[in-house]
Amino acid sequence: MSDIEGIYEDLEADVSLEEFREAVAAKVEQMGGLADEETAAMLVAHEVGESEVGGIADIEPGMEEVKFVAKVTSVGELRTFEREGEDEDGRVVNVDVADETGAIRITFWDERAAAAVEEIEAGEVLRIKGRPKDGYNGVEVNVDEAQPDDETEIEVSLSDTHTVEDLSLGLSDVTLVGKVLETDAVRTFDRDDGSEGKVSNLTLGDETGRVRVTLWDEQAALATEIDAGETVEVVDGYVRERDGDLELHVGNQGTVEVVDADVEYVPDATPIADVEIDQTVDLKGVVRSADPVRTFDRDDGSEGQVRNIRVQDATGDIRVALWGDKADVDLGPGDEVALADVEIQDGWQDDLEASAGWRSTISVLESADEASDDGGTADSPGLSSFAGDGAAGAADGGEAEASDDEAEQSGDTVDAGPADGTTEPAVSDPAAAGPEAGEHVEFTGVVVQAGDPIILDDGETTMRVESGTDVTLGEEVTARGVVEDDRLDADELF
Repeated sequence: MSDIEGIYEDLEADVSLEEFREAVAAKVEQMGGLADEETAAMLVAHEVGESEVGGIADIEPGMEEVKFVAKVTSVGELRTFEREGEDEDGRVVNVDVADETGAIRITFWDERAAAAVEEIEAGEVLRIKGRPKDGYNGVEVNVDEAQPDDETEIEVSLSDTHTVEDLSLGLSDVTLVGKVLETDAVRTFDRDDGSEGKVSNLTLGDETGRVRVTLWDEQAALATEIDAGETVEVVDGYVRERDGDLELHVGNQGTVEVVDADVEYVPDATPIADVEIDQTVDLKGVVRSADPVRTFDRDDGSEGQVRNIRVQDATGDIRVALWGDKADVDLGPGDEVALADVEIQDGWQDDLEASAGWRSTISVLESADEASDDGGTADSPGLSSFAGDGAAGAADGGEAEASDDEAEQSGDTVDAGPADGTTEPAVSDPAAAGPEAGEHVEFTGVVVQAGDPIILDDGETTMRVESGTDVTLGEEVTARGVVEDDRLDADELF
């Protein structure tokens, strides 16, 4: 066995011995006799090994050359363009390929572009050699060579419509149908060239998950024309990564249109009782109380806003701070909500608190009015599924406490609530859910508001308690006394 054959045998790369010999001979000639065949073979083996990648996910722009195998998912149209200083037009075609690790766009130029359009078909597996670069849709590969590979099988879906679960970094020409969970306002920004850009966001969900959709320039205004709850189709999107999360972007080549289709989105929520500090989680529950929006001055002189709500599920409740535009979401006591990507932090008096910032998504799954229309039963997700007998009483016809906004619109005086900026949690209608006026009762619950009155919550019903006794938030206490005017006048608290 020759030295070249021995080096070739140790080479873990998909290249024939004949191709390897040709590369060694070319290397010897290139080095002008400064290297013998064995040295040239070692150099070629190193270069070949460096260019082989385990999959598309390993391809990076800084690589000089890569070799990989992938399945064609779509073939674009042949486009021509004028080259400066040349009489002949250039030609280019983009081909999207994928393997089990990801997807990427490969680009054929000039003669290779014409051949690619005629010879390459979706579903075909190619053995590709090319040069990676940063492209408009992420990493792309300029193709030097591409040959069919009939023996390799790659399990990649060629579906015309993707699901959220199908998305992978580098994927382009994406069509996705999803339910709008949240919309965003159009924002402007200055580009490096002095021009003004526009951007907005949607959050879409389907049976497999949810994804943030970023709309650029001409498409940005679409976010203001679409309402949460509608079903839309994204056409010609491309996938990018931001802060570790995949996003679907839509530029001037793509669009978003409202369609008549049923798409189910079921949030996969963490029970409130299981959340821990520094986690980013999804929550789902019923709004028990909602404070007014408060404004504040930032260090840079700009004005911010925040709104606190308290959300309860079957395992517990938690205060949620809604920041910025999230504070304007139309929700109130009794609304069933899904809160995605909220951060768990230290809250007031060492209680845990959830923070909903720009990355979070707030979706109203069912409003208190809808729950009332449906009867608020546990079979149809509504208030009683989370909030217990008291809330069900309101849904069954009891008088529900009006929100601050409703009271202001009607001209009624609104109680500003405790000095710490919170408002009193919505309290169940005693006539519908519990003791009657004048009845002597004993009520045990957790303190969800200290002060005067105290408000206790036993997981099903909330009760205002007049006591004059100091208690601590989160403390479990028992109050005994007589119910008068929707409050328990406690003669004993322990």
